[in-house]
Amino acid sequence: MATIVLIHGLWLNPVSWEGWKQHFEQKGHQVIAPAWPGMEGSVEEVRQHTERYAGIGLKEITDHYDAIIRGLDSPPVIMGHSFGGLITQLLLDRGLGAAGVAVHPAPIKGVLGLPYSQLKVAWVALKNPANRKTTQMLTPEQFHYGFTNTLSEEESRPIYDRLAVPGPGRTLFQAGLANFNPNAVSRVNRHNSSRAPLLMLAGGKDHTVPASTVRAAYKIQKKSGAVTELEEYPDRSHYTFGEDGWEAVADHALDWALSQVAQPA
Repeated sequence: MATIVLIHGLWLNPVSWEGWKQHFEQKGHQVIAPAWPGMEGSVEEVRQHTERYAGIGLKEITDHYDAIIRGLDSPPVIMGHSFGGLITQLLLDRGLGAAGVAVHPAPIKGVLGLPYSQLKVAWVALKNPANRKTTQMLTPEQFHYGFTNTLSEEESRPIYDRLAVPGPGRTLFQAGLANFNPNAVSRVNRHNSSRAPLLMLAGGKDHTVPASTVRAAYKIQKKSGAVTELEEYPDRSHYTFGEDGWEAVADHALDWALSQVAQPA
């Protein structure tokens, strides 16, 4: 039995992981899916009390999961989606985790270029520097473009109503401007050959984190010499954790991680 830590992404909450959590638990694993700091509680509560997390950034979020993981009995498998995938990489870089899976991860420092679709989604925050200290909520139309673009708008709306929450703008500024900051918090050590194995998943129809962004991060991570693999799903969107066929994606992520954990150091 493995312990699995699931880290949700920006504009989402831990409910986004409910399918994967139940799926893994049915296989006999212990699964925890903590919220970002200040984002605990129901979707309605998080939407109503954005002041609790409006100013958090990547370091605060990473430190939050760092403390949770260090309190576990053994190193877990860490899986994160979107910004959760970026945080997964930062945690592995700290020496945490037995294996990591970054699902359509937000870019680490060193990823150059910003595809139009990615900029279009992030522009909700980046268009105004004052948004660093506030939260921003996607409209149903923006959520449909950024997450559920493989579905109709009618199919997307119930997903939006159930999962979407305002996100702290500071995280987008930190990731988006990382290459202009020598001390960027999204930086990973390219020479960290001792970090845990990492699998990166990409979606060919993802507007929020295009496959090209994941491929660029993969090239950086692979330079470390640590086990690093990439899997691309050509027809999957940023809603990969919930759209049809998610079980196969979850099983591949888990089987890969467990196979790495089982190998001798």
